[in-house]
Amino acid sequence: MIFSRKRAGRHAGDERTTEVLDDLQAGEATPAAPTHGPYDISEAPADVPRLDLGSLHIPAIPEVEVRVQADQQGVVQQVVLVHGQNALQLGVFAAPRSEGIWDEVREEIRQSLFNDGAAPQEVEGEYGPELRAQVRTPDGPTELRFVGIDGPRWMVRGVFQGAAAVDPAAAGPLAVCLHGLVVDRGQEAKPVREPLPLRLPREVADESAQPGPDGGRPAEQPRQV
Repeated sequence: MIFSRKRAGRHAGDERTTEVLDDLQAGEATPAAPTHGPYDISEAPADVPRLDLGSLHIPAIPEVEVRVQADQQGVVQQVVLVHGQNALQLGVFAAPRSEGIWDEVREEIRQSLFNDGAAPQEVEGEYGPELRAQVRTPDGPTELRFVGIDGPRWMVRGVFQGAAAVDPAAAGPLAVCLHGLVVDRGQEAKPVREPLPLRLPREVADESAQPGPDGGRPAEQPRQV
């Protein structure tokens, strides 16, 4: 179940113009670096092992399994982090320079859930407003928690499943991954809400390029990296 617009805060890309009134204001210190992410690549801590998936760099946490689904060209269609019975699906999208898009995206998710017969609830979470809902799946009722983080010209959307969807404290290492996530937006102009490009790590992509047992290309399938 994948859903793909503003929220104020550090991640909202707020570009309010201020006027320097005197030398004291001109000499004010720059804002402190964020204590945790998702980070823009321009402010991410260095020397942290991460899995490079293109627009997303995921912290390498030993107990977290990274599952990706990619096409035959190595373009990643879906990224899911798994720890025990909990999962975190990640998406990253282009956003305007001047404002965030999570408020609008969240409202669209709410309406989509409602149309599917769910009763979403909005609650205040670590990153601001988020949505929680129980949805029907072939495996039975499933709890989901939708989190959005606005950054400079990007938005990360996370969907928690499992106990972490009901109790954020249960997210454990998945929350650590989200705190350490890095977004490499790039400089290209992109339509608002367009998914930012993701790709397999080079070594996995090279392996995927090898012919299958019948001489053809391997079939598209989820991969663990």
